[in-house]
Amino acid sequence: MEMKRQQITLAVLMSMLFASTSRAAEPDAAAVEFFEKKIRPLFVAHCIECHGKKEHGGLLLDSREGWMTGGDSGPAVVPGDPEKSLLIRAVRQVDKDLKMPPKQKLSDTEIADLETWVKNGAADPRSSLKTNDLSAKPRYGISLEEGRKFWSYQTVTDPAVPTVKDQSWPRTAVDNYILHRMESAGVVPVPSADPRTLLRRVTFDLTGLPPTPAEMDAFLADSSTQAFERVVDRLLSSARYGERWGRHWLDVVRYSDTCGNASDYPVPQAHKYRDWVIRAFNRDLPYDQFLRDQIAGDLLPSDNDADRYERIVATGYLAIARRFGGDRMGEHHLTLEDTIDNLGRGILGSSVSCARCHDHKFDPITMSDYYGLYGIFESTRFPFPGAEVDKRQSDFVALMSPTEIEALLAPHRTKMAALEAEVKALEVADADAKKLPESPEKKAAVDAAAKNLAEARQKHKAAAAEAPQVNNAYAVAEGTAANTKLQLRGDPKRLGNEVTRHFPAILGGQELSKDVPGSGRLQLADWILNPQNPLTARVMVNRIWQYHFGRGLVTTPNDFGLRGQAPTHPELLDFLASRFVEQKWSIKSMHKLILLSHTWRLSSSTALESAPQHAKNVELDPNNDVYWHFNRARLDAEAIRDSLLFVGNDLDESPAGTHPFPPQSTWGWTQHNPFVANYDSRRRSVYLMQQRLKRNPYLALFDGADPSSSTAVRFMSTTPLQALFAMNDPLAHAQSVKFAERLMASSSDEAVRISVAYQLAFGRPPQPDEQKACVEFLNLYLARLGELNTPADQTQLKLWSALARSLMGANEFIYVD
Repeated sequence: MEMKRQQITLAVLMSMLFASTSRAAEPDAAAVEFFEKKIRPLFVAHCIECHGKKEHGGLLLDSREGWMTGGDSGPAVVPGDPEKSLLIRAVRQVDKDLKMPPKQKLSDTEIADLETWVKNGAADPRSSLKTNDLSAKPRYGISLEEGRKFWSYQTVTDPAVPTVKDQSWPRTAVDNYILHRMESAGVVPVPSADPRTLLRRVTFDLTGLPPTPAEMDAFLADSSTQAFERVVDRLLSSARYGERWGRHWLDVVRYSDTCGNASDYPVPQAHKYRDWVIRAFNRDLPYDQFLRDQIAGDLLPSDNDADRYERIVATGYLAIARRFGGDRMGEHHLTLEDTIDNLGRGILGSSVSCARCHDHKFDPITMSDYYGLYGIFESTRFPFPGAEVDKRQSDFVALMSPTEIEALLAPHRTKMAALEAEVKALEVADADAKKLPESPEKKAAVDAAAKNLAEARQKHKAAAAEAPQVNNAYAVAEGTAANTKLQLRGDPKRLGNEVTRHFPAILGGQELSKDVPGSGRLQLADWILNPQNPLTARVMVNRIWQYHFGRGLVTTPNDFGLRGQAPTHPELLDFLASRFVEQKWSIKSMHKLILLSHTWRLSSSTALESAPQHAKNVELDPNNDVYWHFNRARLDAEAIRDSLLFVGNDLDESPAGTHPFPPQSTWGWTQHNPFVANYDSRRRSVYLMQQRLKRNPYLALFDGADPSSSTAVRFMSTTPLQALFAMNDPLAHAQSVKFAERLMASSSDEAVRISVAYQLAFGRPPQPDEQKACVEFLNLYLARLGELNTPADQTQLKLWSALARSLMGANEFIYVD
């Protein structure tokens, strides 16, 4: 009776829930995506069994109309207000008469997802199906035929370079496309940026660091027409370039040094993939090979062991997919979903994972397409990083030959065998001592035997902890190859028909032949790079453009589908994609094509008093969609931190390698006591330890990438805590002292020190009014230090540290024009 009453109560709650939201406005793409990825699977797992094929408490929960039926006890959900929503009270189980689900409480994560869903408006885009059969095919937004008419699914063209009225303005073909659009819109471009601004901009762009004063002086002294191109070439050949642009790729692939499961176990070997990415950018590994290595590097031929190991490490791209749960397998289907989601968004600019539970609601991607990919990754062996129930790593891939492994481990096995034999002998001796007749001699013998045995066991334990570590990689390998079956409503326990492993039909639809052995990852890489697939080149050149200009030609870089934004310059996008392939997928060639353009070198100034025609520009194109000026931008988290270390002369530019994680023999983290750490470092910020469940506090403060999901765009926030960082944070204080020491060592002359400070912080000398303001600041601060009776030997350092902090907190320090 109690069970039935609770089920009826749930039915009433659910029906009222949808009644309260049925008249809501069309939900936005992000809200729909959240529902499809988080909420629908939750309802399938915990509600459909009772409220699916049969009515339970007068309610069907397998369609929108079903949720709208019945309900007269008031709304169960108040969209936007979880605290006033009865549904949230039910799943929290704070009321003894209202506990849902009745058999087992939802996990904290599931409850949090429901709370987020309600808080964001309780979006649910589903419409009624024509049948109540759960295996029925849901409708999606457009057909395959309609999809082929959509811009992003059409073959990449190589459009003719447009002619422009002002033929003296273009410097590369990029400019023809941009100026043609400006002329059509009646907009006039601003002048080019001055040399100092240009060098600072390009140096941050390609390396994430400011130029040195010597580099600035050399550029200003070079009056040749090739001066800027030489700077670009120099920066592209710098090791700092790979660290900067490798970090962009790590944003997209949601790189992390922890696995993301319930106890967030660390993965000490993950850094090898990070370092491989940096090396790949530095050597300009062609993008097609870059992708092949990450998807199927272990299956590609290699010239030698070193090359083979590099390609194995590259498959860390797949291995770093998030883990779930607390045991060996966890919820492995969610790891595969995360893999497909990232491959779709990161490489194809497509929300393929939205077809996990049903055909895609907007794009021409079916459930069959989704599970065609799923079968490939289900046939792949993923490494196990450790978890609460099983703390040992397994299925990592060795980067050593069997002979090398045997040579490494054999001496230790011999040592352990001897220690085990010693322990067994002492266990016998201990047992024999305990059998002796009672006497003072027995007590002495037992004590001695116990002592010897304890010491031997301790030696054995210590030796076991010192076992040599096989050099291995957090990488994937071939598993048991097989097609998979549809998971009805995304539930791995409810299987439908078998699906042949294949690529989405809209992108080519190639199938894996029955006679092809293996997972199909090698073929998948070929399909992704096939000219029939119009997305791969477009998506990557859009990202390159985005990181140069602050936004992509398609402003939704992870979504080229119907819910994404159309390109502002479609012909330019295809021109860049065509050149990318023509230039053998060279990313550095794309950099030069863009950076040497007139467009990229425009000033960011739109001051109306200096150019009255800009008032018309602002009126015609307030968002700068046609790129008539450069957009001023705040430095990202890594560049801010690296700049602090740079001006403090405290930046360690050596590669970082692994992090100082605790020895694996000591690992014992649990769901309620997960791994949490934050390791101090003076190396570049790309090498900071990235953790999934508890993000690095500095990176979180300055809007760093989310290690748990693909970061397409870093949206910059402005908060009081950011403003307080330069004044109060220990890192900022430490670097202000280092900066001050650097200034004091540069000269004993106050004016020279101020000039050096401006050159290092802003890449320019101070203006006369700024010089005067600094002198006044120093005098006032010196007087204040005197009032505080500051010791004489500390006065100068404190004085110049204060000036350093004020410069590091200035907008000019953290913005690029």
